[in-house]
Amino acid sequence: METFVWIVHIIASLAVIGMVLLQHGKGADMGAAFGSGSSGSLFGASGSANFLSRATGIAVTVFFLTSMGLTYFTLSKQRAPLAVKEQTPAQKTQSPVVPQPQPAVPVGSKAKEIPN
Repeated sequence: METFVWIVHIIASLAVIGMVLLQHGKGADMGAAFGSGSSGSLFGASGSANFLSRATGIAVTVFFLTSMGLTYFTLSKQRAPLAVKEQTPAQKTQSPVVPQPQPAVPVGSKAKEIPN
């Protein structure tokens, strides 16, 4: 399942990149407004979104959802319980090593002596 989500994620990302690069920007219509084209308004035609912008929105939505899905897969792997390593019989008979407490004052120090 994770492999399928990765494939869809990569395809969606390439589709977003391609469609954004293919879209006609708002600034490109500016030159057409001043006599070099046949645009009817100063900042281009203002109408409903065309097919390319709607397809870009759908690809971005798919990209967002697959990103969330991949995050879910990653978090579920991190939360998985760790496998308990089986001990050999020799390891079971050995007693655990307990660290010895260290003295608070170094040996040979005169810090505990109280002057009279």
